[in-house]
Amino acid sequence: MSQPSAIINVMAMAAKKAALGLVRDFGEVDQLQVSQKGPADFVSAADLRSDEILRRELSKARPDYNLITEESEAKPLNPDQPTFYVDPLDGTTNFLHAIPHFCISIGLVEGKKPVAGVIYDPIKDEIFWAEQGRGAFVNDRRMRVSSRSQLNSALLATGIPFKGSKGRMEKFTKQLNNIAGQVSGVRRMGAAALDLAYTAAGRYEAYWEEGCYPWDLAAGIIMVREAGGMVSELDGGDQVLHGGTIYASNANLHDELRRRLTA
Repeated sequence: MSQPSAIINVMAMAAKKAALGLVRDFGEVDQLQVSQKGPADFVSAADLRSDEILRRELSKARPDYNLITEESEAKPLNPDQPTFYVDPLDGTTNFLHAIPHFCISIGLVEGKKPVAGVIYDPIKDEIFWAEQGRGAFVNDRRMRVSSRSQLNSALLATGIPFKGSKGRMEKFTKQLNNIAGQVSGVRRMGAAALDLAYTAAGRYEAYWEEGCYPWDLAAGIIMVREAGGMVSELDGGDQVLHGGTIYASNANLHDELRRRLTA
């Protein structure tokens, strides 16, 4: 096993520290489902607490790096320094409904290229990590993308457009119609970073989604690539971090699946 580098250790320690609060708060969410006020305000506060811890820990360890989180306000970046892209709670809706499938995602980008990533699922205690040229791992085990090459045995993941995205829903319905009858199954689990981590680990053969943000994707992009997979925009473009669409898969099925999804 490759030993985690200093920067991976920094990101992993920050994620685990923030996760302590999320796990504690998650234990309270189930009780809030029946309250008159409801859990939305509580979950928002949990998200912000995680964000605060991650900002503090990452800034303390790497004060010169740029830091962008889902909750942060946009501000000028120093182009000469790497950038952390952070999602303090990916899978918020799952968290809101007491579904134990969510994570913290931290990606490190140099220029426009993800070079390191950590994705931590605190409920399952799985930490996925990868660094350019050093491979991808889950806990202490090396990850490789699936070797399946037949559509009928392929399991795919995706994200379904939700309220306010009518145009995307029509496009998604066409994509699903083109692919669902050809594959073993399609899953919508509700956490983009974990979908990418699972693709890197060979649990899915492929994942696609539209309407994503850099903090959703930065960690997972490097993870899939270091696990031997391929990542692009859905139309084949290479500006995947900021392009708004993502398509990740093993090499064996990459071209055929993308052709069907874009038909």
